[in-house]
Amino acid sequence: MISTNPRSGATRENHSEGFLAKSIEEQTAKLPSDTFLWLALGSIGLSLTMKISGRDKDALFVGQWAPTFLLLGVYNKLVKQLGSDRTENNK
Repeated sequence: MISTNPRSGATRENHSEGFLAKSIEEQTAKLPSDTFLWLALGSIGLSLTMKISGRDKDALFVGQWAPTFLLLGVYNKLVKQLGSDRTENNK
């Protein structure tokens, strides 16, 4: 079945999420959206602290967590706003 996206006019086939994705989305939707922002800021702060204390490799490792947390926050926000498998819930 092909549906039309009312906002863009684009069409896509309806596909349902797998069990694992549904389970993860159900749990992460319970988290406030700013949780991921605070995690990103915390990793930046920890990275800066490690850099100042001379632990350069550890600082790089921890500093690279920030974009991951921010992307998880965007995904979380999209799931909250757009829902997951909205067509499946309407059946």
